[in-house]
Formats: sequence, C-alpha cells, structure tokens
Amino acid sequence: MTIKVLIVDDQMMVREGFSVLLGAQPDIEVVGEAVNGREAVRKVAELRPDVVLMDIRMPELNGLEATREIVAADADAKVLVLTTFDLDEYVYQALRAGASGFLLKDASASQLAEGVRVVAEGEALLAPTVTKRLILEFSRLGAPRAPSQERVGDLTERETEVLVLVARGRSNSEIAAHLVVAESTVKTHVSRILVKLGLRDRTQAAVFAYEAGLVTPGG
Repeated sequence: MTIKVLIVDDQMMVREGFSVLLGAQPDIEVVGEAVNGREAVRKVAELRPDVVLMDIRMPELNGLEATREIVAADADAKVLVLTTFDLDEYVYQALRAGASGFLLKDASASQLAEGVRVVAEGEALLAPTVTKRLILEFSRLGAPRAPSQERVGDLTERETEVLVLVARGRSNSEIAAHLVVAESTVKTHVSRILVKLGLRDRTQAAVFAYEAGLVTPGG
C-alpha cells in the first residue's frame, strides 16, 4: 500500500529535497507541497494525504496552528513535525496540538522514510533519546500539569506501567520483552489506555504521562 505524503515548508529547497528522497521510496508517494500553514490546511482537505510533513516556522499560518486545524478537522490526520533543533520550543506545543511525532530536518533519507512509515502505521515517532530530551525540556518550561490524576486512577496498575513505557519511547515489542508478555497483550493494553483516557494515539498518551507526572526527568 502506497503512503501518500504532503510536504509543508516555506523553503523550496527543503520541499524539493524531501520530495526527491521520499519519491525514491517504492512505498511512498509525494502527492503535493504547501508553502505555508494556510495552504497546508487546504491541501490536506483536498488531497487527503496519509502523512503531513509539517515545518513549524512559516508565514501566514505557522505549523503549530496548521497542525491544530488539521487535526481538529480530521481526528485521524497524521502530522510529522519537522524542526531544525531537537529542543525546538514549539515541539511540545505541536505534540499537544495533535502531531504524531517530530523529526529533525537533517535526518538521513532512511530516517525520513522510516519516520513516515512509522507515523502512517499509527505509531508515535518518539525515540527514547528524543523523549529524554523532551522530558527535560518540559521540566525546564514548567509544563502545565493537566487535571489528569483522576483519569490516571481509571487505569490498572499494568496499564499505568505500559503507559510509562510508551512515554519513554518504547515500542510494543520492547514493552512486551520488558514485561515478559506477548506483543498482542501490549497492543490490547495500549488500546484500552487510549480509550480510558480519551486519547487519539501513542503520542498523546506520552504527553499525558508527562503532564500527569508519571514520567519525570531522570525517571
């Protein structure tokens, strides 16, 4: 199945470069490009891409606001944020707005393609090294604690354990190995966590865990 991608960036060289890299992949098709967030919102509705590669800093409508509008219009939309800096101040806000993960602009061709595939499959693109930096940044910014403690209480002890591992960037197979259970069992736990907490995907679950204080710097 071919993954349809929309590339959103105000720099032509960046758009063309990503287009060439992704176009070389047999399972990925670049269906369009946008130069700002406003055009991105319009083209997402028109082209219905599987994944949107979204730059943050753009004129007219920035990537953060565009992501918020796109996800509000389609809860299944998958946005992969592109950033120059791994501790971009907007990354946290983008994840809260509904982005499924983020990728550095200097990522290799293979990392870019794999990132698109991971997000297209509904997984969060949050590698362990990335989540560590994010947790530290959330702490530095004094990330607001959501009124979520009561919702945490709805989870079983095992579900809470799985949620923490998801927030630390572990994949289902890694969680299964850590807990010594079947991968299908982990998938069931994750699905139940999302339903109980009213969350759309693993990335939102990770943000929830940070804000609920389940994951802390060094924790």
